[in-house]
Amino acid sequence: MTKTDTLSPATALPTREQNPLFQLFRQGGTVVALILLIAFFTLMRPEVFLSFGNVRNIFEQIAILTIIAVGQTTVMVVGDFDLSVGTNATLSGATAAALMIGGTPVPLAIIAGLCVGILVGMVNGFLVAFLKLSAFVATLATMTTVGGLAFLVTSGTTLYGMPEDFFVIGQGRPLGIPLPIFFAVAVGLILWLVLRFTTLGRRWYAVGGNAEVARLSGVNVQWTRFLAFVIAGLASAIGGIILVSRLGSASSASANNYMMLAVAAVFLGMTILKSGQANVGGTLVGVGIIGVMSNGLNIIGVNTYIQQVLTGLIIIAAVTLSALKARDA
Repeated sequence: MTKTDTLSPATALPTREQNPLFQLFRQGGTVVALILLIAFFTLMRPEVFLSFGNVRNIFEQIAILTIIAVGQTTVMVVGDFDLSVGTNATLSGATAAALMIGGTPVPLAIIAGLCVGILVGMVNGFLVAFLKLSAFVATLATMTTVGGLAFLVTSGTTLYGMPEDFFVIGQGRPLGIPLPIFFAVAVGLILWLVLRFTTLGRRWYAVGGNAEVARLSGVNVQWTRFLAFVIAGLASAIGGIILVSRLGSASSASANNYMMLAVAAVFLGMTILKSGQANVGGTLVGVGIIGVMSNGLNIIGVNTYIQQVLTGLIIIAAVTLSALKARDA
């Protein structure tokens, strides 16, 4: 072949889009990242990381985050955002704890805590869906208000002295498996089924894709968005109550950090789908990445501040990847 000859189509070098390795990372980069993290920490501490006790510990640690992140997923499916999920979980758990300490029966206190979470979700939904406020501004205001209420409920102290029966929720181990894992699986499965197979789930995705087109198709956009915030509020309350039971105490900021972790998990999950949409399956993978990374870094002795830096970098990377996915869709 002379220098002037050109390569035939059969022998031409594959483009980047045709490269199987490139396609693997483009379509399943988040899953690949999780596998690589597991492999890395296994190599670093093989006798510890994949032990049954540590694997169980990872699942127990991410159970509450899973519940809250899946609730955040429903809001992000409709194109909104809820910054109050962490403080909502704190207030819901603290309310239930304060009522139990005051003598309220455990079931009634739990119901009250769940109602608090639902009420916060309703307020968020009303502000965003009906008053047309920006989800960021509305839920930021709610986050601040709810955080203050949590401080009032706890009087700025740590609450102890809940009935022993209550601790079963967060500390029980049927068949040797921590009970919070069962709650996380149940919540994740229910919301996955709702999003995947119900009319409400299809409406959530329709509103998130194009609210005006959804409205012209007969979807009540306001109520659809409103219900997404209510579900997020309920999920936050469930997570907050389980956290109080697991810790055996409640404080004014016990679950506040779950907001950023939930956001990171959902954004990581959005990179799985070509469309860049929020989805429960992807969120679970995102939660897995956060849980594996946190556990693995603790095992190899990395301090907490570096872990916070890495979490921030993960959020930046996830937002960037999801934006690129949405642009290419």
